[in-house]
Amino acid sequence: MITRRLALAAALLFAAPAFAGEMTFSADALSVAQAANKPILVDISAPWCPTCKAQAPIIQSLSEQEKFKDLVVFKVDFDSQKDVVRALGANSQSTLIAFKGATEVGRSVGDTDAASITSMIEKAL
Repeated sequence: MITRRLALAAALLFAAPAFAGEMTFSADALSVAQAANKPILVDISAPWCPTCKAQAPIIQSLSEQEKFKDLVVFKVDFDSQKDVVRALGANSQSTLIAFKGATEVGRSVGDTDAASITSMIEKAL
């Protein structure tokens, strides 16, 4: 018998991305995107975080623009992917990290200003 908690965990684990271009983080997927010299945004967030909720529509809107059509967005769950959070050197949720291939070109924490998020991501293009 599947418990309610197990069913919820499975639903979260296999949930579809919130928007096109968003992927659940894996080291292999990041390596492939970096090797292809793709513009990359790593979005470290938590479902309970109001700042992360404010960032989400900004990131979604940018990913839908032609200018950012090649942007790969990796979603990292701050609570359940602590090893990834540590490996990326992040200390809190609402952290956005931009890469141009394998090179980190920008990082912000708690930023909800669309213009500054756009500016940071543009560095990855």
